[in-house]
Amino acid sequence: MTASAGHLPALAAAVLQPGFVGTTPPPWVCRWLGDGLGGVVLFARNVVDPAQVAALTATLRAERPDVIVAIDEEAGDVTRLESVHGSSRPGNLALGAVDDPELTEAVARDLGVELAATGVTLNYAPDADVNSNPDNPVIGVRSFGADPALVARHTAAWVRGLQAGGVAACAKHFPGHGDTRVDSHHDLPRITADRDRLDAYELAPFRAAVAAGVQAVMTGHLLVPALDPQLPATLSQRILSGLLRDEMGFSGVVVTDAMEMRAVADRYGFAGATVRALAAGADAICIGGERADEQAAIELRDAIVAAVVSGELPEERLAEAAKRVGQLAAWTVAARTAGSAGRRDAADVGLVAARRAVRVTASRTATDALPLTRPAYVVEFEPLRNIAIGVETPWGIGAPLGELLPGTSTVRYAEPDVPADPGAAAGTRPLVLVVRDLHRHDWMRSAVQRALAARPDAIVVELGVPELVTGSVHLATHGATRASGWAAAEVLTGTR
Repeated sequence: MTASAGHLPALAAAVLQPGFVGTTPPPWVCRWLGDGLGGVVLFARNVVDPAQVAALTATLRAERPDVIVAIDEEAGDVTRLESVHGSSRPGNLALGAVDDPELTEAVARDLGVELAATGVTLNYAPDADVNSNPDNPVIGVRSFGADPALVARHTAAWVRGLQAGGVAACAKHFPGHGDTRVDSHHDLPRITADRDRLDAYELAPFRAAVAAGVQAVMTGHLLVPALDPQLPATLSQRILSGLLRDEMGFSGVVVTDAMEMRAVADRYGFAGATVRALAAGADAICIGGERADEQAAIELRDAIVAAVVSGELPEERLAEAAKRVGQLAAWTVAARTAGSAGRRDAADVGLVAARRAVRVTASRTATDALPLTRPAYVVEFEPLRNIAIGVETPWGIGAPLGELLPGTSTVRYAEPDVPADPGAAAGTRPLVLVVRDLHRHDWMRSAVQRALAARPDAIVVELGVPELVTGSVHLATHGATRASGWAAAEVLTGTR
């Protein structure tokens, strides 16, 4: 600790990546950028369209040219840039289903070019989790799949593509959030695998990301007893410094998942968890998904300064974290200055990929079920969304199917509203039942079974993880993005 602590507030601000409310930067953010704030993170609430985002980031850079502008844009069901209309690209599970790493790299590069044009410099993606537990409530279609080798090769391809587009990638959620039934937004998941299993499954994609040159890794708020029996990964020196740094050789920026998430905040406090994360080896603190005001930033900055003054957080560790954030900022400036983003592909690579991901399973007696030639009746079953997927993001196939088959009508049911026969109003029209993660929702399975009992010819379209295949004709899109919904509508109508 130096004799003067006057520099500590700026040092503490350098490691924060707060969110904010509004489509223009509020005065406090601009003021903080002049006082050392290293970066900000954008959410759907900050986005109207690409031109508006470009204007927003230009205002930020006017205050600090090397500011890191992060976004949580997975280009799948989790989208911020396209939250109003739904993503024009398929998500990870769809890319994993196609299993063409060159296509994955092309989709990610296309996204990188678009993000770079808006002034975004860091993307909290790709999701590198192996979704080995099909009942996982928060990962699912965000993962490339359940096979660690497949997830590893596509994680590496996604990292290469995004960074070739001029935007830093951030592999998440280290050391792996796939094998759990608990959402860390609400509670602390426990990963019970032994070290051999972790090496073979959870850690394989992160090793691939490191080898591909990923600029950042995001921690998961996960308890992994085989690695640290006491502390969640975000707060564990064994995991962040010992495993990720020393053993795996990662030298980039370690970003925390949002520190207001209950998995850590309920146990250690918002500020307490932040100090512990920095002491453990984290470099950048993500906040603002739920706490998006200056008071939250002040609380964390002051807690960090107090921890250094008290000796709880070594100043050398804070200075190291700030240095790494500065190195990432320099990388982003170089990428932007060099014009490495280039141009987007002329072809609509997102829709091309979504089309390739559609899988049709049909019984022998249903060979004439497709294509649909008359207006259909579409029943969409809506499960509760996890907090990572914005409630404002549209989904479904009713809208695109209605464009291709005018006269098509759509109804949507949540759990309390499902009638005894969900498809009764279809009459003699073709009936399409749209589900998301059918295997995880008892009420949805029951409703679909009732509908199929009354209408065995109904077509089932799965927009989630296709763990349960049912019906005489079943379409799996491996995601609920706008591109995936359109690709399904094309298959249903035979227009592709």
